[in-house]
Amino acid sequence: MPVGITRFDQRALLALAVGVGIAAGCSSTRQVDDAMLRAADGDSANWLSHGRTYAEQRFSPLRQIDEASVTRLGLAWWLDMGTLHGLEATSLVKDGILYTSSAWSVVYAIDAREGRVLWRFDPQVPKDHGKFACCDVVNRGVALYHGRVYVATIDGRLIAIDQQTGQPVWDVQTTPRGEPYAITGAPRIAAGRVIIGNAGSEYTVRGFVSAYDAETGSLAWRTYMVPGDPSRPFESVAMKRAAATWSGEWWKGGGGGSPWDPIVYDPALDLVFVGTGNASPWYPELRGTTGGDNLYTASIVALRASTGEQVWHYQATPGDSWDYDATQPILLADLTIEGRLRRVLMQANKNAFFYVIDRQDGTLISARPFAAMNWATGIDSAGRPIVSPAARPTKAGTLVVPSDLGAHNWHPISFSPVTGLVYLAATDAPALHTVDTDFKPDPNDQTVGFDARYQGPLVDKLAAARPTGRLLAWDPVAGTVRWKAEHPVARSGGTLATAGNLVFQGRGDGKFVAYRATDGQVLWEFDAGVGIAAAPMTYMVDGKQYVAVLAAPPLLFTDPNVKTGPNTKTGPGRLLVFGLGGTDTLPTAVRHDTPIPPPAVTIVASPKEIIEGGALFSLFCDRCHSPDLNLVKSGAIPDLRRSTAATHAAFEQIVRGGVRRALGMPSFASDLTSDQVRVIEAYVVDRARMAGGVESPAPPRAH
Repeated sequence: MPVGITRFDQRALLALAVGVGIAAGCSSTRQVDDAMLRAADGDSANWLSHGRTYAEQRFSPLRQIDEASVTRLGLAWWLDMGTLHGLEATSLVKDGILYTSSAWSVVYAIDAREGRVLWRFDPQVPKDHGKFACCDVVNRGVALYHGRVYVATIDGRLIAIDQQTGQPVWDVQTTPRGEPYAITGAPRIAAGRVIIGNAGSEYTVRGFVSAYDAETGSLAWRTYMVPGDPSRPFESVAMKRAAATWSGEWWKGGGGGSPWDPIVYDPALDLVFVGTGNASPWYPELRGTTGGDNLYTASIVALRASTGEQVWHYQATPGDSWDYDATQPILLADLTIEGRLRRVLMQANKNAFFYVIDRQDGTLISARPFAAMNWATGIDSAGRPIVSPAARPTKAGTLVVPSDLGAHNWHPISFSPVTGLVYLAATDAPALHTVDTDFKPDPNDQTVGFDARYQGPLVDKLAAARPTGRLLAWDPVAGTVRWKAEHPVARSGGTLATAGNLVFQGRGDGKFVAYRATDGQVLWEFDAGVGIAAAPMTYMVDGKQYVAVLAAPPLLFTDPNVKTGPNTKTGPGRLLVFGLGGTDTLPTAVRHDTPIPPPAVTIVASPKEIIEGGALFSLFCDRCHSPDLNLVKSGAIPDLRRSTAATHAAFEQIVRGGVRRALGMPSFASDLTSDQVRVIEAYVVDRARMAGGVESPAPPRAH
């Protein structure tokens, strides 16, 4: 029968776990150590780290579920994760116990055979800090090492949890307390250290990577990705070199460069590879006076694992103008290229180039487009993009492809050594960039420099565009697409490749699909009821193979410009686990497809004020409440167009007073004035009026 655990049940189970050692089965098995992580490729039953092995290839040698047997795949069990927010984690499995994370950085240990919760750890992230999570309060997973489970939290902490009891062992703050840093990425283990980055390049932050002693939580080293105030000593030769590529008073806006997701370790080279975020603010003329490459933003950086020293870097988008982070997944492989065996790293970048780089010295081997682009026309002999002048953002507005959400984003990719192909989600979509020449950094909120007041003709062109998405099988040696499978929605989730000649992927329309790895033929699918962004994983217990995936899309998962075919299903986030012969079922999904009613109130506001309200909404609100105020794609946030008179009566208390803080709605008292809240509310009411088919407002009255 369905596995659905209430919060009360979870608290009771946690107490039982602490009191009688419900997870004591772990104690009779060997703990994860360095040797086990290095040999993980030979351990087909377990999934010990984020990408299964240090190479992060997300390839499993399990073949019980293969292209012939996959038609008998069914739901074995499922677990309600207790959230309507997005789920992005890749679960880990060690000796029959599954470890995963949910929204707000909550961690679970679960019996991998049947879905019984063994313990649940809630780090109690302050809900106000959620406003610094640009794209939902998600978490991409945990790390296992020496009998502990490591998780990084939205409010910037790194926590070691006892693997048996679920009790915290140590808890360290990795980011400046009270500043707009966040962490959504999974920690990685490298030779006795836990390595973690941070997010926040849309805010006034200076990105860095930190390594902590896994036993004690003490800081081993910290490496910054962008230079700080030049009046102070530089932390390294690399930072002094980087400062020459910046101008003006860039440090006052933080600089950005946040390494918010990929951390990949090569023990043979003693190198850690990280991808860095965009420069802050987005547009070069707002960052400095003379432009420049702005190192080491939008780059892949190799660090010495033992010291944090920078060894090499490759900058994918020098002087980035389009929010093209290089924080997409990085995987390692040894490929024969032009008759020579090369140790490479690969990345499907946000900017639509697929990079193959020599991971020993950072030499670019190839960079080929895998999706539509108009910002560049190619790569020059020095390995730099050839930028199209027409794609430079201006105050007058520019439509650029790919969008700031990327041709590919954080969603994990996989590589099959059997087929030699990389499997990844790709999106073709434009974005409108307009430069706010009145921009000033705001230490309390996003500092992108986008002029949300723009009302020109490009708005209609953007609205008319229809983003498209597909699953690609990419040949990294030839630099070409071997096959593709078109998707009904623009954005879909991460991939898993197996020796059974299968590729598993969840899609934005809620379908979990198995494709044949050699040609892309759909062999099996399951309707999860909600969109899937996370990557699947697979494991074996008691001789039976399972495939697991978390289902619930983050808030910005689907492109708001998609007018046909978006995921309109909503419901609680779930962990879904499949096995051959599985017969379990899910409750019917709820659909929000009723007409929008006329607005419950009328607010006196001029057209100019409504435009101002829309601009403020864009800066402060639409990271959670999507631009059309409707989040049917995840159900995490109420559709503001449906707000009742009672909600409107409490509008300022909700936005500035923090009365719904416990529900995840932070207070913006330090960010917005009462007058600004009023024009935001006027914008919300105006959008409700238009959606409800009301051609003109009711007679004005004070509110």
